[in-house]
Amino acid sequence: MSSKKSRKSKLEDSDSDSGPEDRNPPKKSKNEKTASASTSEDNEMIPLSKYRYVTVREFRGKLMVDIREYYDKDGELKPGKKGICLNMEQWNALKEQMDNIESAIKKF
Repeated sequence: MSSKKSRKSKLEDSDSDSGPEDRNPPKKSKNEKTASASTSEDNEMIPLSKYRYVTVREFRGKLMVDIREYYDKDGELKPGKKGICLNMEQWNALKEQMDNIESAIKKF
């Protein structure tokens, strides 16, 4: 047992100031970029329910309709993973199918 104690004390003594203070620095979260991107954009959020919104925005030069669920983080709404982003072709196809969707809903 004394050899274990001496090894431990040797390890403690061998720690020097030449190494980094924090050997495992905290990892940066992936949401940091997302948070800055969402706050920098000034898109109108059209509410569907408490945490679901529709936004119309430009993404890579294309106009998109984004239907997304948001979450509350520190009093600020942040976009969640749940949602769909439709380009104009898909949005127009959805609008054209509204009568069919309504009739399918009425069947229930």
